[in-house]
Amino acid sequence: MKQVVISGTGLYTPENAISNDELVASFNTFVEEYNSEHAAEIQAGNIDALSPSSSAFIEKASGIKSRYVIDKEGILDPKRMKPFIAERSNEENSLQCDMAITAAKQAMEEAGKTAADIDAVIVACSNMQRAYPAVAVEVQTALGIQGFAYDMNVACSSATFGIQAAANAVENGAARCVLMVNPEICSGHLNFRDRDSHFIFGDACTAVIVESKDTANSSEQYEILGCKLQTVFSNNIRNNAGFLNRCDESGLNKPDKLFIQNGRKVFKEVCPMVATQIGDHLSELELQADQLKRMWLHQANLSMNQLIAKRVLGRAATEEEAPVILDRYANTSSAGSVIAYHMYKQDLKSGDLGVICSFGAGYSIGSVIIRKL
Repeated sequence: MKQVVISGTGLYTPENAISNDELVASFNTFVEEYNSEHAAEIQAGNIDALSPSSSAFIEKASGIKSRYVIDKEGILDPKRMKPFIAERSNEENSLQCDMAITAAKQAMEEAGKTAADIDAVIVACSNMQRAYPAVAVEVQTALGIQGFAYDMNVACSSATFGIQAAANAVENGAARCVLMVNPEICSGHLNFRDRDSHFIFGDACTAVIVESKDTANSSEQYEILGCKLQTVFSNNIRNNAGFLNRCDESGLNKPDKLFIQNGRKVFKEVCPMVATQIGDHLSELELQADQLKRMWLHQANLSMNQLIAKRVLGRAATEEEAPVILDRYANTSSAGSVIAYHMYKQDLKSGDLGVICSFGAGYSIGSVIIRKL
């Protein structure tokens, strides 16, 4: 069997950042205006008053302090509370394509690859901005890559599922080298009027180069020892936006057309599933948890990551062992674990083991165990 490696990564970070304080100020202004406008109905007991948010609540609930977004002005406008993202003509690159190009070029440079070296492109993320043509084909063409390309969506686990798909393509000879990118515009499907979730997401794009060890020439290579994927259907994280919405006018503006979740159930059900999967994956590869030098976990919630790492290691993980980027990036869906990997891999030594792990709606869980060469 071919040795397959990750030979490069890239990251696109939007220029605009929103602090918890800024987000809370906007949200609380909306709450005040809503409660004032509906005072009579609230007084009569017909509807409930909205509760304000706070930076302390957000940080305690999630560990998030800030987030990067494509557009800041529209999100912070209490009258709008969603990003301003202008529609582009069909002749222009789409927004996700431009994000992917920036991250991809970084990854290609790190891997020492040109477009001629790559045979396939996978765009894997939670939400595509259109149904077709595939964003991946657009990215492929924009970069001048031959071969094939396709989109895939496994929510927050899209990147780890994408890495497995890329590794499979290399192993079976369908491609010599695969570019896998995760352009996440999470602010576009977040309900900024929902106190329980308005702070969760940020925007970003990551890219990964997966290729055969035989063709790799980058200074840092990480052998993929194994990928393990798991899905279990659950309604606890959901987004019902889709092309059929137009067929039922009553549902166009329902809250579930944006991101919704039952956070407590997600925490209770997902954490043990993820820890068990990582443990089982290590056992299948005849490895021990204490051999892991790094856990690049899905950056959704600090408490979840800490609990998962503790269950896997049998003790609390250090920040070095389980690095955190969600404090400044927030939850960037599929991009999160790859951002952590991109930023916190260079210090590993030859032979060191790590796991890239993501989990989210579906439920979906993906773990990729790698060893630095």
